[in-house]
Amino acid sequence: MANGKGKVSVATILTTERQINFLLKLFNIKSQLKNAQTFKGVYFALAILVCWFTSLFLLLTWQFEWTNPLVYLMIFVQMHLYTGLFITAHDAMHGTISSNRKLNNFFGYLSVFLYAGFFYNKLYDKHHNHHNHVHTEKDPDFAPHGFWKWYLSFMLNYVNVVQLIIVAIAFNILNIWVEEKNLLIFWVAPSLLSTFQLFYFGTYVPHKGEHDNEYHASTLNKNHFVAFITCYFFGYHLEHHQKPATPWWQLYKTKA
Repeated sequence: MANGKGKVSVATILTTERQINFLLKLFNIKSQLKNAQTFKGVYFALAILVCWFTSLFLLLTWQFEWTNPLVYLMIFVQMHLYTGLFITAHDAMHGTISSNRKLNNFFGYLSVFLYAGFFYNKLYDKHHNHHNHVHTEKDPDFAPHGFWKWYLSFMLNYVNVVQLIIVAIAFNILNIWVEEKNLLIFWVAPSLLSTFQLFYFGTYVPHKGEHDNEYHASTLNKNHFVAFITCYFFGYHLEHHQKPATPWWQLYKTKA
């Protein structure tokens, strides 16, 4: 407290930068604030998972009519959410969901398994081979072909018999409670369509042809709405290769 003669009080001294830094270090506040920021990745991962599950649950229980145009709109909405599942797993592969490795990998395993019975550890290795050997024979995502042949090569490189068995079992179990038409339209179709979305906007367009950069990648013109709708900003693909540790929800900030 001030003593009435204008002398500096103890409280004032404690507000100096050195003392504040000492207190922050003493109580580990800086570390806590830093860790709080990492939870943003968890929030976004949870948001996509919750939206995907909620939408799927409602659609699988929907007694719809084929003449209802909303049916066809919801196929594409669900497709986009399926793509979000894969993008969430992709962020986990780059360690951007959480600084806690177990938590980060949990979201990776969960998201990619829900997507189509994939195994995260297998995709992890292949994806990092893509980044380390982009546009070469060692790149599992690259094939020097046109769209359809490249897409087929892409799918065959990732889909396996075990995964197909898992999906088939899941389909038949769900079919006990869910009508087959709902499963085909809102579970199977959106997942398949999302593979085209991921491949076209996240692989084919950015990596086709020759490029004048070390990442052999192009990028969309700056339009954040289009970039999000098409593939969660991964049309900004050159920027992703330049800064792979940037999560999808911050990728737009890297666009010049």
